Amino acid sequence: MKRVVAQGTFDILHPGHLHYLREAASFGDELHVIVARRENVTHKAPPVLSNEQRREMVGGLDPVDEARLGHPDDIFVPIEEIDPAVIVLGHDQHHDESGIREALDARGIDCSVRRASAREPEYEDELLSTGDIVDRILAERSSNADCTDDRA
Repeated sequence: MKRVVAQGTFDILHPGHLHYLREAASFGDELHVIVARRENVTHKAPPVLSNEQRREMVGGLDPVDEARLGHPDDIFVPIEEIDPAVIVLGHDQHHDESGIREALDARGIDCSVRRASAREPEYEDELLSTGDIVDRILAERSSNADCTDDRA
């Protein structure tokens, strides 16, 4: 059984996330996804959604066999537990592949590190970034502030 690991924040799921996870799954037989804990996201704005909600949503996607929250202190603990053959990084994730490779080697973890491809927008108004989705919500909701609240 060839296990693959993907990881990320996965705040407000969008087609770019699905593309990443489908591609990651294609590298093996079993896809394990590590969802970053809110308190560990320091390279961008913290997630809007809770840790558990993001984990549950990712776990419900077809390509995903298991979704778990990352370790609160050490990002490599889940990697050691899963023992993957491949770690697939998102095309735009801030991680340095060579730095990850060095950290894996130092811990005796033998797996390859790959980088997923980008998904190109497939239609005119497709948003492939959580930040872009949040910006659009804020712009559209603030321009319609005098409308009645239509939340479901």
